[in-house]
Amino acid sequence: MNEFKKSAPNYYWSILTMKCPRCRKGKMFKDINPYRKISLKHIFDMFDNCPVCNQQYDMEPGFWYGTGYVSYALAVAISTTTFVAWWVLIGISTEDNRIFYWLIFNAIALVVLQPWMMRLSRVIYMRFFVWYDKDYKEHKPKEFE
Repeated sequence: MNEFKKSAPNYYWSILTMKCPRCRKGKMFKDINPYRKISLKHIFDMFDNCPVCNQQYDMEPGFWYGTGYVSYALAVAISTTTFVAWWVLIGISTEDNRIFYWLIFNAIALVVLQPWMMRLSRVIYMRFFVWYDKDYKEHKPKEFE
């Protein structure tokens, strides 16, 4: 009896592609590319519910305020990564201003990556409250206020 078992969608890939935490298949944002629209007004255009499993995204008023902590952690991780890469590849020295060049490079990188980091922080934050359900078709999503 050799049955074909369908494996769960990859956890990390579903975060990077910004999929629903419950089914890991439905899109969370209406437009996948945060840089496509010239205006940043539409950066958080999300579906109200997951198109695949009907999981509610906006769980309660003020729910997304907690994403500031996640966004801060992402900014620290990116800054640490660029610092280590700069140190290994170029070196750090105050005598010839290389550290100031890294500061400028890091500031530009954080500004350019900000729309992506804001969306990614929402995806990661929601995973603290909604877990993957392999039988999402049989179970009703958890109701929130």
